[in-house]
Amino acid sequence: MRSIINMYYRYYLKGICLIFFTGLVIGCTSDEEETVPTYMGNWERRSDFEGLKRSGAVVFTIGDFAYAGTGFDGSKRLKDFWQYDKAKNTWFRKADLPGPPRNAAVAFAANGKGYVGTGYDGENRLRDFWEYDPATNEWTSIPDFAGSARMGAVAFSLQDKGYVSSGSDGNDLKDLWQYDPVTKTWNQKISLGGAKRTNAFAFVVDGKAYLGGGRNNGIFETDFWEYDASADEWIRKKDLDVAGYQIAREYSATFTIGPHGYVATGSYGGLRSDIWEYSSGTDQWRQMRSFSGTSRETAVGFGLGNRGYITTGRNASLRFDDLWEFENKISDNQ
Repeated sequence: MRSIINMYYRYYLKGICLIFFTGLVIGCTSDEEETVPTYMGNWERRSDFEGLKRSGAVVFTIGDFAYAGTGFDGSKRLKDFWQYDKAKNTWFRKADLPGPPRNAAVAFAANGKGYVGTGYDGENRLRDFWEYDPATNEWTSIPDFAGSARMGAVAFSLQDKGYVSSGSDGNDLKDLWQYDPVTKTWNQKISLGGAKRTNAFAFVVDGKAYLGGGRNNGIFETDFWEYDASADEWIRKKDLDVAGYQIAREYSATFTIGPHGYVATGSYGGLRSDIWEYSSGTDQWRQMRSFSGTSRETAVGFGLGNRGYITTGRNASLRFDDLWEFENKISDNQ
């Protein structure tokens, strides 16, 4: 008799579907009916970054290759550079950056060359800038960044020109500077319309740049902006905290796949592993399958073809060298 009672008791606990309390109705499901949300995307581990584990590195892409380097390994700043070959799933050592070792720098690619500059060498914020030619594997000094020496800025490229914005020179910033590789000149453009910020994120989709996140005066910024280089104009888009989304963050990694931009990892009151996809056509975000590696901040992200990648970064005193590849497809669970 006791076994029969226990059996009914178990089914009673599993099968409760409605609870009535002072007119309130709360729905629930049994264990057998409970489902896990379906998220888009799949992560697969690829060939580890071959340099030292590090945080605060930079990355740029040229053609089918990504180039990653600089950063901080927990004891010293770095200046080595490595090329990732997606087809061979391997890394090749390239020429070191000639300038000071650094972290929290920026990088972009324009007109078939890569560019790296600004950052922090352990004592000073930097303004020097360098051009990398993948055909000769050589670095050349270009005119110093025309804005103030800074760290924690963002960079992107549009119409074969590079752009650097925000960051900190001791004060948080919102200025925007354009570099023209043909004339080798820096030109100031219209400043970001929103708050000053450091450690923001940026990506490019369909010929427009998007910038958001970061922190200013101890506050995580939630405004999100589109930059149109042809009009030299910033357009405010839907805020990052709309509908309860937790997209605002600092120290995040970004990449672009086709018509979508992606924001992943970073920190907001703690390290994050969630990833969000932005559609410029609808000004909408949707959550994708969370990052499969250890949660982290100050990682780098890049897109090659129809895949996105995240590597390096830190979690407390831990630094990383694992490489993860993201494909936008249906995943059965998170």
